Amino acid sequence: MESNAVLVIGGGIAGIQAALDLANRGVKVHLVEKSPSIGGRMAQLDKTFPTMDCSICILAPKMIECLRHPDIELLAYSEVREVTGSAGNFVVKVVRKPRFIDVDKCTGCGECTQKCPVRVISEFDMGMGKRKAIFMAFPQAVPRVAVIDKDNCLFFQKGVCKICEKLCQAHAVNFDQKAEEITLNVSSLVLATGLESWNPASISEYGYGRHENVLLSLEFERLINASGPTHGELMRPSDNKKPRTIVFMQCVGSRSEREGFPYCSSVCCMYATKEAILVREHNPECAVHILYMDLRVFGKRFQEFVTRAKEEWGVDYVNGRVAVVMEDPVTQNLLVRYENVAEGKIEELWADLVVLCPALVPREDNRVLAKTLGIELDTDGFLKTKDPLLMPVETNVDGIFVCGCCQSPKDISESVTQASAAANKAAEVATTPRAR
Repeated sequence: MESNAVLVIGGGIAGIQAALDLANRGVKVHLVEKSPSIGGRMAQLDKTFPTMDCSICILAPKMIECLRHPDIELLAYSEVREVTGSAGNFVVKVVRKPRFIDVDKCTGCGECTQKCPVRVISEFDMGMGKRKAIFMAFPQAVPRVAVIDKDNCLFFQKGVCKICEKLCQAHAVNFDQKAEEITLNVSSLVLATGLESWNPASISEYGYGRHENVLLSLEFERLINASGPTHGELMRPSDNKKPRTIVFMQCVGSRSEREGFPYCSSVCCMYATKEAILVREHNPECAVHILYMDLRVFGKRFQEFVTRAKEEWGVDYVNGRVAVVMEDPVTQNLLVRYENVAEGKIEELWADLVVLCPALVPREDNRVLAKTLGIELDTDGFLKTKDPLLMPVETNVDGIFVCGCCQSPKDISESVTQASAAANKAAEVATTPRAR
């Protein structure tokens, strides 16, 4: 049976944009997201560059539109397990994981999350905050439905508690819920599965994982976000003191043959600039230094953004290669020793907080998905397109298209543009009559 529906895999900003573009053309869309909510990485950000607009203010209306659009079926907390067939007639098996919450009954009131006695590390807050065993990932989650973390729930682990079930006036809690497999027939697929941030603990000289005040950029993003664990109050993790000096380190793992990531991660210079400006907005007395190899600010108004950071916000850019980060065991302040490339000498900076900007790398499950779909990976492990300039969204499998950061590291605007291109290509397959 042929179908003119399209499957979009990944519910970040690229997947959301592709789904909306397709649905607005009258094409039926199945949007699959493995997390309990759509939104992706953009939902974790405070502001976007270079406009400094509120990230969730841009994203949330699109998320709601996805949920309410009559031609989009949102399959959150679901995963693609098998794909067979060819362009115009793919058969896809999707597993809907059990939330242990009835989606049709849950009102999203949050009463259950407040009373749950279990607190665990929050993945959404990058380990900087806590969540409950029954939770919604973030306040603007779509769908606004709770999910029970079976691995940390007292009932599933010890057979006790059930406080959430007793409190739920909607009677939405269902501990007997099982995984459900559904089969979809679609004409084409759009892959928008994103990427992840590399863990630089193996670069021992930088101290990540050993020094409490050495953070990853996304951890810092949650720390300075109004919806984050400190409600936007900029405090260093070791003692909750306000930092007086912050150093951002570029190219941590990126452009490194030794670490296996020889490519540029594309957005680090810009998001470090954005975060530096946010620091100065929060605390004008805090000094901010950005140590970089090269400033690669190639997008529209990007150079102007960097110039403003220097001239209006007093951000100090230093062409320097970091050798080591050492901690004072008493004060937990950090000594950053680096080579000043311009002057050809070794210099040092004392900092209260060091923020690493690590390589952006392919998701490990992208390899599994690529194998399932029979599509090729490039030399860096990202989903490969036929030609990055002439055919930037087509894979080696007809009817399967890619967009966003699963294809290569890129910023939000570029991801959205590529998503629209992939949606157009997928719509062509969906609306073209095929010989039976």
